[in-house]
Amino acid sequence: MTDAIEKSGLNPDRLNYLRTVIEEDIRQGKYYGAAIAVGRHGVLGLHAAMGANDAAGSRQISKDSVFSLLSTTKAFTNVLVLRAIEQGQFALTTRVAEIIPEFSGGLRESITFTHLLTHSSGLPSVYTPRPGMYIDRLDEIIAAICENIQGTEVPGKRVDYSPLVHHALMGEAVRRTDPKKRSYRQLMDEELFRPLGMKNSAIGVRRDLKERHFPPVFIGPSPVAHLGHSDLGPNGAFEEPESEMPWLGGISTAGDVYRFAEMLRRGGELDGKRILSPVILKRARRNHTGEKPNELYKALALSVGWEPFPAYIGLGFSLRGDSICHHLYGTLTSPETFGNYGLGSTLFWVDPELDMSFVCLSTGIMDRAPNFERFQRLSDIAVSAAV
Repeated sequence: MTDAIEKSGLNPDRLNYLRTVIEEDIRQGKYYGAAIAVGRHGVLGLHAAMGANDAAGSRQISKDSVFSLLSTTKAFTNVLVLRAIEQGQFALTTRVAEIIPEFSGGLRESITFTHLLTHSSGLPSVYTPRPGMYIDRLDEIIAAICENIQGTEVPGKRVDYSPLVHHALMGEAVRRTDPKKRSYRQLMDEELFRPLGMKNSAIGVRRDLKERHFPPVFIGPSPVAHLGHSDLGPNGAFEEPESEMPWLGGISTAGDVYRFAEMLRRGGELDGKRILSPVILKRARRNHTGEKPNELYKALALSVGWEPFPAYIGLGFSLRGDSICHHLYGTLTSPETFGNYGLGSTLFWVDPELDMSFVCLSTGIMDRAPNFERFQRLSDIAVSAAV
């Protein structure tokens, strides 16, 4: 074992096995390719790339390949929101309508930022606020949300994962309360990506990253369209250079997402750059939804014969929780393990107890149930390397 691997507390044979499992998955056509980064105690034990961008193997994946993160983007937005709360721009108890007045009316009046962060707003779980609309411009999305999306439940009553609405509203709130009046894209670049040295990350497909970017490819039919103003196809929003989609518009490499995860593992700081305080991160990784199920995944569980499982959501981040159940973070990570994932393709988690970070970005968007089983398996193998 090298000195670095010894310091990481990760068994190299187990890490090599993890890589072999991914390579075999790709060979069997379960997905097309992946880039992975696993570290412990601040030491990167595995950083590898395998496979290609599509079934035809058109472009090979490398360590510096740039992936569309889909809903893993929400993690970046979560951090901007927590930062805004720490700076007093608004509070967990602030009603969203106080920041976005056009969002007022009906059950929406009592929705707070805590409700948005914990996916318990009572708003419907929708992928677009208006059928057939372009989704790459934040101002148009906010206008459509305010016009079309009304509460269907009393806030706090149930947990229903929000694919779009919650993080669109939070991205807009951060923008409106920014003392410097910057755009959401500028805020992300100046307050997160640049300080953390995430040089290969952007909101929208930054032009210098375009050649290394892999647009999402669905293994089966895309469940919804993601339309952009340039009319680049049914999922063209993922290729727009100036898109602002706080819920799914980020692009990055496995190495950059690993740096982001390491900032979280270290209590909000990396390489001397303080992004968040340890206090707010400790609060963010507590379970704020009790044993309530996530209604979106309750339906998934029932459809494939699984026992429904608790939502386990903190302040923006998904948590591992206590139950032994189907889980993207595996069955062996500690209860306070937290992170985010993107539809059928991307995931990161941080285990505070094991002092461990895990990132896997893949090509070939899988159906939800096989993706759960895939990442559960990979996460458990990764944890088995901790010695």
